[in-house]
Amino acid sequence: MSRTRWARSGDANIAYRVLGDGPMDLLFLGGFISHIEVLLEEPGLRRWWDRLGEMTRVILMDRRGSGLSDPLDGPYALADEVRDVEAVLDAVGTERAVLQSYGAGGPLAIEFAARHPERVLALVLYASIVASIRDHEVVWAEDPEERQERFERLIDEWGTGANLHAMAPSAADDERIREWLGRLERQSMTPRGVRLLSENLASVDVRAHLPNLRVPTLVLHRTGDRLIDVRHSRYLAEHVPGARLVELPGEDSLPMVGDMDALLGEIEEFLTGSRRRRGGMQRKLLTILFTDVVDATGHAARLGDGRWRDLLAAHDAAVRREVERFGGREVKTVGDGFLAAFDGPPSEALRCARGVVTATGAIGLRVRAGLHTGECELMGDDVGGMAVHIAARVCDLAGPGEVVTSGTVYGTVVGSGLEFEFRGGHALRGVPGRWPIFRLAG
Repeated sequence: MSRTRWARSGDANIAYRVLGDGPMDLLFLGGFISHIEVLLEEPGLRRWWDRLGEMTRVILMDRRGSGLSDPLDGPYALADEVRDVEAVLDAVGTERAVLQSYGAGGPLAIEFAARHPERVLALVLYASIVASIRDHEVVWAEDPEERQERFERLIDEWGTGANLHAMAPSAADDERIREWLGRLERQSMTPRGVRLLSENLASVDVRAHLPNLRVPTLVLHRTGDRLIDVRHSRYLAEHVPGARLVELPGEDSLPMVGDMDALLGEIEEFLTGSRRRRGGMQRKLLTILFTDVVDATGHAARLGDGRWRDLLAAHDAAVRREVERFGGREVKTVGDGFLAAFDGPPSEALRCARGVVTATGAIGLRVRAGLHTGECELMGDDVGGMAVHIAARVCDLAGPGEVVTSGTVYGTVVGSGLEFEFRGGHALRGVPGRWPIFRLAG
């Protein structure tokens, strides 16, 4: 990965950096909130670009007025920004690139493709907008007063990440993402910068360009998007010749929240003709076990650092013995807990979890455990994917000394002699739908 550099566009400096080394170039054009170094601090977004970097050379840029690029000092139209995009493409030495956009980056991608089709391999427009202000044709857009009120609220809360509830409803309670979003806002621009950009974006309307576009175009949108109405994308697909529209389920606008792999799969197929995973990434059906020490902070306060370290070392040894005994593999420690994976029968993972609770209880600790069976991504010695996320959320539902499982695990071990208590259906943070949860008895 290259360091941040600057392209010269007239009198301005436009920040950019390059990721990956795939056979084609892809320039990402985001909305007005951007800082190309803070963006990469979010693990989900980093994974998004790592995946795209397996098939392309990804170019990130901060639009003028945001992040590490020069600030705005007055009105700046899309036609002016086209020159900034040209400057970045020239600086990285690319003649033609895929333009992949999100939100308010869509109109800039369209403007550039309309003016310089010879430099565009394809357009990938995710959750784009076509016009900022409502009229008789785009009746779903905001009227000027609604838009002004929304930006005033945004400015009042700028730097706090409070807009996460609209950008990613399923992650609205995730403090880690909220803190990252607040930092991204603060590093992107000041409240005055937000006001200037909102005034510039108020005039955005690219409808006149759409019938004249002559580049391959993929339009993506989640149908329940709370931030950007899906009808923007439907309008695009209806008016861009040959455009392909893919609508996916979900309410989250941020691409790395929700089913990110579905979006990436569509992009990969559009750009390469297949969904073959590059870079050696594999998937495997595994049972994932999470464990967690209950009231670890209280133990540490009562025992003092030295005795707590000794007790935690005994806990770690006990967990590792049980994982080895039942044929699992320790993936990593997570705070004072463990993440382990089992590729044998889920019943062995359940017995391991019960053994962990018993063994750690014998040394004076109360541990809770959660399990889920699903497809996982193998990333070297690590595992990832939605199955791991679900297992962690299931663990959160366990009480002291309890082993709880998703309905997936329960359904695979019926007849094994293990007994369960049904705990009802639960919403798991960041996971669509409600999930049946069961407690392992005995």
